[in-house]
Amino acid sequence: MPLVISPKVRIKLAERHHVTQDEIEQCFANRTGQFLENTSEDHATDPPTQWFISETDSGRTLKVVFIHDNNDIIIRTTV
Repeated sequence: MPLVISPKVRIKLAERHHVTQDEIEQCFANRTGQFLENTSEDHATDPPTQWFISETDSGRTLKVVFIHDNNDIIIRTTV
């Protein structure tokens, strides 16, 4: 499934979190376990926002927050 990162989110990832698309893709590839759903009413979306924690190939731990919409994975943020 292709990752979709809006220009605004891409800038935030680079400037605030220093995270690249390659690192996000590595986290998806290295992930174990299930996706978790964000149940906070303040951040409710349709479809629901999901997240997971995983490591990049270099061992950096990231929390990846995304929306799975049809065949796309829309990245919201990473921490």
